[in-house]
Amino acid sequence: MRFSPADLEHPIVQAPMGGGVSTPALAAAVCEAGGLGFLAAGYLTPDAVRADVESLRELTRRPFGINVFAPPQPVPNPRAIERYAGALARRHGVEVGAPRHDDDGWEEKLALVAELRAPLVAFTFGCPEGAIVGRLHAAGAAVWIAVTTADEARAAERAGADALVVQGVEAGGHRATFDDTAPNDLGLLAAMQLVAAASALPQVATGGLATGRSIAAVLAAGAAAAQLGTAFMLAHEAATTEAHRDAIAGAGETALTRAFTGRTARGILNRFQREHGPEAPLGYPDVHHVTAPLRKAARERGDADGFHLWAGQAHALAEPAPAGELVRRLAAEARTALRDAARC
Repeated sequence: MRFSPADLEHPIVQAPMGGGVSTPALAAAVCEAGGLGFLAAGYLTPDAVRADVESLRELTRRPFGINVFAPPQPVPNPRAIERYAGALARRHGVEVGAPRHDDDGWEEKLALVAELRAPLVAFTFGCPEGAIVGRLHAAGAAVWIAVTTADEARAAERAGADALVVQGVEAGGHRATFDDTAPNDLGLLAAMQLVAAASALPQVATGGLATGRSIAAVLAAGAAAAQLGTAFMLAHEAATTEAHRDAIAGAGETALTRAFTGRTARGILNRFQREHGPEAPLGYPDVHHVTAPLRKAARERGDADGFHLWAGQAHALAEPAPAGELVRRLAAEARTALRDAARC
């Protein structure tokens, strides 16, 4: 029997956060507390993904998820990316990365998660073909697909998804839209209602959730579980850099941008985002590879103005705590909020 959101002791999912923030220790702590922990396969080599799974399985025997990036869209204007790379090099006086259009080891990672018999595989940035979903089902995995619209939900259901991760525009990090040339600004509650009208699949709601009351709100709106990302970025087990932690704890405004990766994402406004956001072209992951050396150097020197500060709109409500403690506290707060609402 494949894993379902209904199997969770607490309806709380730790979002997969690529780039190093998600760790086996973080996922294990969430799982052991009765939630669902996720590993992020994005940007990692297959060997690194395998090592993370092995480490996680040494820490917990509970079900967990692995997130895989769907292959990227074609780049509409390669020359625009070349111009952007040149502008960055001149502005910062350093060598930038070479544009590269790759699929993040798509086939290798599909084979790996099937071989490892991951309990749950989630996809973002697009919808895998039905044959791929079938392969994973045959390997014992449940399949969740991140969506932002009713049309995407219908496509995911046709492909055989077991559940939908419904993402609102409030969410930190990359937008999960299948087609980044056609962005939408649907908030989470609006997206949930439209998706529910299009598909009866279970929903895992995500975007701007940071408190027990917000979890209760999406459960009352029909979600089977709530997925939180930014709320776990200050957890003791997360590998969030100190500069990024400080920014999340502050009151900085967030905005959507393509400046760092060429794909629309929400981050806390900083100098890089303000200076380069207006000129940033569409083109993921090509722009990601162009800016990678700049972002790496900024992280190493603790310069929060020089790398992406992914965070959701409610980031100021995140609190530093052990991840397990956070799961249990949020679950208790959500139950209290639901009981209070039931008295109305």
